[in-house]
Amino acid sequence: MVTLAEVARHAGVSASTVSYVLSGKRPISDPTRRRVRASIERLGYQPHAGARALASSRSRIIALMVPLRTDMYVPVMLEIAVAVATAARAHGYDVLLLTGEEGPSALRRVTGSGLAEAVILMDVQLDDERLPVLRAAGPPAVLVGLPADPAGLSCVDLDFTAAGALCVEHLAGLGHREIAVIGEAPGVYARHTGFAERTLRGLRDRAAGSGVRLLHRPCEGGHDAVAGVLARIFDERPGVSAFVVQNETAIEPLLALLRRTGRAVPEDVSVVAVCADQIAAQASVPLTSVAIPAQELGRRAVDRLVEGLTRPDAEDTSGVELLTPALTVRDSSGPPPPPARPGNPRSAAPPHGARAGSRPPGF
Repeated sequence: MVTLAEVARHAGVSASTVSYVLSGKRPISDPTRRRVRASIERLGYQPHAGARALASSRSRIIALMVPLRTDMYVPVMLEIAVAVATAARAHGYDVLLLTGEEGPSALRRVTGSGLAEAVILMDVQLDDERLPVLRAAGPPAVLVGLPADPAGLSCVDLDFTAAGALCVEHLAGLGHREIAVIGEAPGVYARHTGFAERTLRGLRDRAAGSGVRLLHRPCEGGHDAVAGVLARIFDERPGVSAFVVQNETAIEPLLALLRRTGRAVPEDVSVVAVCADQIAAQASVPLTSVAIPAQELGRRAVDRLVEGLTRPDAEDTSGVELLTPALTVRDSSGPPPPPARPGNPRSAAPPHGARAGSRPPGF
């Protein structure tokens, strides 16, 4: 490995001059700085990370806490994580990925040891147990998510409350008055995970203001779980004409079960999802959806964090930044079927070939 002394000899300067060029602690003339940089590039010199951290009290490592739980849709979480790693590298930082569910203990370990100089937290819950540690220890941090009390914290997220409202607004505008929500797994709501709770709040608030009856049912995802939830929904609310899905693993099973039970999308029932654009566009019926901007969330979290790390004189970077959701209309949403009327055989017929009075197959 090339040493700092070898760089100094190649550039014709002292070792301390090379050190000052690297650290920026003292002003160095432009010609000398260019000569040293040219020697560093020519020789392929890499400063020793441990020595650099000791000298500067900075590790240039960002810890990313992203618990990979079995009841969460991991691909979207990893897409955010990749965006964080890419953006951090562009700023000269590396990322330490913490995927376990250690919570506060992991946060204390990486910040107390100096292993990481800053933290990005994902999978944020309304009353997240990691937040008291952040507020007490004070390491620079950004949350990809929104807790119940964000005071003094830096947060970036999609405005999930507005996303839920957009879904109801779209369906109510088409004439739907009975909407069912197939939500995340029960454990997500039991933990009071912020994005799921906020979406549900937006759905309920807009439904109440639009004269819409809303039924919410958590769902584990997978064919059997979705079949059971769908059967219960139609037993409780036979008049449901539209679904909002916030559970990526439930999307294809739902579409398949609707086809199997003779309900065409969107002629008999509409489906709107809150999910990544790629999932919505590539579904067996392209879905009207509110996109989750995973890559933008990762980039913005890093930008906010690096601004606080590199510009100590900058304005306070705490506060909440919510990205405005956008709904893209595709093939899965349309007006509800006409209500059954006496003397109108077409409107009174059961969905697409289902026998009148029979329980749909597959349940």
